[in-house]
Amino acid sequence: MIKEQKALFIIFGGTGDLAQRKLYPSIFELYKKGYLKRNFAIIGTARRPWTNDYYREIVKDSIDGMYDSEQTAIAFSNHFYYQSHNVTDTSHYVTLRQLAEKLDGKYEIGGNRLFYLAMSPRFFGTICEHLKSQELKTTTGYNRVIVEKPFGRDFASATILNNEISQSFPEDDVFRIDHYLGKEMVQNIAAIRFGNSIFNAMWNNRYISNIQVTLSEALGVEERAGYYETAGALRDMIQNHMLQIVALLTMSAPVSFTDADIRNAKINALKCLKVYTKDEVKENFVRGQYDSGRNLPAYRQEDQTAPDSMTETFVAGKLLINTMDMAGVPIYVRTGKRLATKATRIDVVFKQVPNNVFADNDLRHDVLTITVDPEPSLRLQLNSKTIGQGYDFDTHRLNLDYKLSEEQKKSVPEAYEKLILDALKGKASNFTHWKELQYSWKFVDAIRQAWDDNVDQVVFPNYPCGEMGPDTSEKLLAKDGNHWEFTI
Repeated sequence: MIKEQKALFIIFGGTGDLAQRKLYPSIFELYKKGYLKRNFAIIGTARRPWTNDYYREIVKDSIDGMYDSEQTAIAFSNHFYYQSHNVTDTSHYVTLRQLAEKLDGKYEIGGNRLFYLAMSPRFFGTICEHLKSQELKTTTGYNRVIVEKPFGRDFASATILNNEISQSFPEDDVFRIDHYLGKEMVQNIAAIRFGNSIFNAMWNNRYISNIQVTLSEALGVEERAGYYETAGALRDMIQNHMLQIVALLTMSAPVSFTDADIRNAKINALKCLKVYTKDEVKENFVRGQYDSGRNLPAYRQEDQTAPDSMTETFVAGKLLINTMDMAGVPIYVRTGKRLATKATRIDVVFKQVPNNVFADNDLRHDVLTITVDPEPSLRLQLNSKTIGQGYDFDTHRLNLDYKLSEEQKKSVPEAYEKLILDALKGKASNFTHWKELQYSWKFVDAIRQAWDDNVDQVVFPNYPCGEMGPDTSEKLLAKDGNHWEFTI
């Protein structure tokens, strides 16, 4: 049942790319579906001296092609208001509070406020401090703040940032967004694991050989090169998206499907993630940087990159979660730019049967594949008898496939849409808790430190555009007698 949500959105960074590409279209989808009707308003803030009318035209442009009538677009955009704002100027927050109070009364919102910080994290603490000191936080409704990544660049900076925010907002009101947690098939992991006896019983080290997670990107760094030079694939993808997926794949069953219990299960999984020594990093993690190929430039030839850059654009690693159920199960992860294809895929490889009674047949591992992007799907690969006469008892590979129908695809919400609705409802299970960040940063920091101390031990570039990374990625699994299930 659809219940209307009453809220005043205040978006810091309202003129930015994220707001126009993701936030406004997602809010419009909630409007079309009835989650937002009359009792909502959006204030966009940024330095640019825009007017309300110009801002509304920008909003309409961002939802172009999504509405059936001009009247609908106008009705939606009329809920948007703009204020030119310097986040370090206290007087601007006074003006912002006055506008917020006016709109709260006009739209009968009841004091519910959702602050979205869609700008550089270096301003998060300043903004939150002013929201509290200048009384933009209300006493009559909820006050929630959504923050984008990157949440720090290591454990120390993340701790400082968290302390700054927590001075103004308690943990329960802080929604650290990771859009991968809004993807349909990532959210489906819990249903697959805990909603089916066959997988619930077998999701442990007695039956699972290894788990593989691939987040591959066909594009290069594009316009993000300036940021990427200071981040690299380890911070950009492993610390957040990949470790969140790993937590969902390895956590124990929550006591109940509530925010607190789900978060506790994820926290416990990440708490049990083995933090490597420098020697163990060398043994269990590899890195790469793309070279030119297929008429595409090398990373070092991209704009805003150093000609001798040692920033990694590819990472592959072996993780160990030391819980009773998952101890000894290697979790392999890899992510990179300029790879053969864009895809997010999970492969759960089960152990072979202990005794192969089909002596003349090489049985293969059963594999459960969860494809997150680009086409959400499930596949279970099994061994089956070859159909027909003339076979002694040959076996072959049988694929049980499930793909979303065209009608189902139309009903799948975009990740930001799902997460914004969760924030409006106060549902925090698909957002990252501070304790999850603590453990993920400590794990990543150990790898980063080991690499920084041994920068001369790797030669870049080491894979051409259009392949699935350097050869060392394949060798990482081969050492354990395994191989990447996802190949191009």
